[in-house]
Amino acid sequence: MARIAGIDLPKNKRGEIGLTYIYGIGRSTARYILEKADINYDKKVSEWNDDELTAIRSIINNEIKVEGALRSEVQMNIKHLLDIACYRGVRHRKGLPVRGQRTRTNSRTRKGKRKTVAGKKKVAKK
Repeated sequence: MARIAGIDLPKNKRGEIGLTYIYGIGRSTARYILEKADINYDKKVSEWNDDELTAIRSIINNEIKVEGALRSEVQMNIKHLLDIACYRGVRHRKGLPVRGQRTRTNSRTRKGKRKTVAGKKKVAKK
């Protein structure tokens, strides 16, 4: 089993896809890493030998910020937005969408489960 940056990569996947299981590595970055390590994209993770694994590990450690370091950097960036109280920071604080999406109907992921508010009762006329 290939273990890179504290993540067990799936053995049966192609190398390009397997690397995307690491937080901070997408398809294009995975292709860049494999290209620099001189490994075919279609080669499965289980077929990588020790030299190839070592090359991939060294490229990731030296050039790309992944997993814990990247997560902490993202959290620090959000904390900075909260501290300076800019529009995006206020949206983060309120738990609303940050990037301009509508909130009247959608955005349930950010807002959470619906909190139903009862409508006003009509007073019966005599």
